Amino acid sequence: MNAIFTDASFQNMLNIANRYGVSTNAVTDLTHCLMYSNGSMAQFNIPELGGGGQWMQGGMTMVGDMFNNQLKYTVDGLCAELSNSIQQGVIQYKPLPKIENQQGGFAGNWWGDLGFPNSTGSQNGTSYAIFNNINRLAIQENGKVTIFDTLNNNIGGVGQQQGGNYAVTFTSQFGTVNLNSLPIVSGGDNFNKPQEIHQPEVQNSFIETPKEPVMVTEPIKQVVNNTQGLEEDIFSKIEKLANLKDKGILSTQEFDNKKADLLSRL
Repeated sequence: MNAIFTDASFQNMLNIANRYGVSTNAVTDLTHCLMYSNGSMAQFNIPELGGGGQWMQGGMTMVGDMFNNQLKYTVDGLCAELSNSIQQGVIQYKPLPKIENQQGGFAGNWWGDLGFPNSTGSQNGTSYAIFNNINRLAIQENGKVTIFDTLNNNIGGVGQQQGGNYAVTFTSQFGTVNLNSLPIVSGGDNFNKPQEIHQPEVQNSFIETPKEPVMVTEPIKQVVNNTQGLEEDIFSKIEKLANLKDKGILSTQEFDNKKADLLSRL
C-alpha cells in the first residue's frame, strides 16, 4: 500500500525530524511503522536509527546498537512524540477517494470515507480493513461491507477462523475479539447474528433462561503485562552486566555467555 500523509501531517513530521537531528525519510519510515498499531508500538529496520529495533508505548526501547544509550534516547523520544501525534489525530493518512465501478460498487477502495486503514488483508474470500485510529473494522463478504465499532480494542492480529459466523478472527490487547459483541455502524445484512432463543409458554413450570457467555479479559491482560515486565527485566540485567564488563569485573567471555542466556528467555 502506498499510504500518503496529509500535508499538515508531513509538516509536523518534518518539525520533529529537525528537533531530533534526523532525516525526514527516517521519521517517515518510523511513522509508517507506528501507524499500524495506532501509535502503541513499532518494529522497524531503519539504518539511520541503528538498524532493526522495537519500541513499545510505556515499555521498552530496543535498538540494534544495544549499548548506545544516546541512540536509544533518540528513538524513544521520536516514537513518543510521533505516537502522541498519531493518537491525537495530528498525523494521519490522506483519505482514499471512492472509485465507483460499472456495477455500482466500489473497486479497490471499498471502505470509502473511512480513510486509509492501518492494515488490510483477505482470507477465505473475506476482505478486511482495520482502522485503529478511528476505532473501526470493515469486513467485505459476498460483495457487502459491514463496518464495526471496535470500541477500545486495538486490533493487531488476524487469523483464520475455525468455524463460527466469520471466515477470519481478530485479536487485540484483550485477546480474541468477539465480533458479535461489537456495535455495527453500517451494513451487516449478510452476516449471521446469534439466533434468538424463544421460550415456550408453560403453565406452572419454571424454565431457566440461558445465560449469555461472559468474556474474561483480565487474565489475558495479566499475561501481556507479565510478558512486557519480563522483557524489560532481561534488558535491564543485560545493561547492568555491560557496566560490570566495562569496569573489568566481568570478562568479555563471561559477559557474552550471560547475555546469550538472558536473550534465550525472550
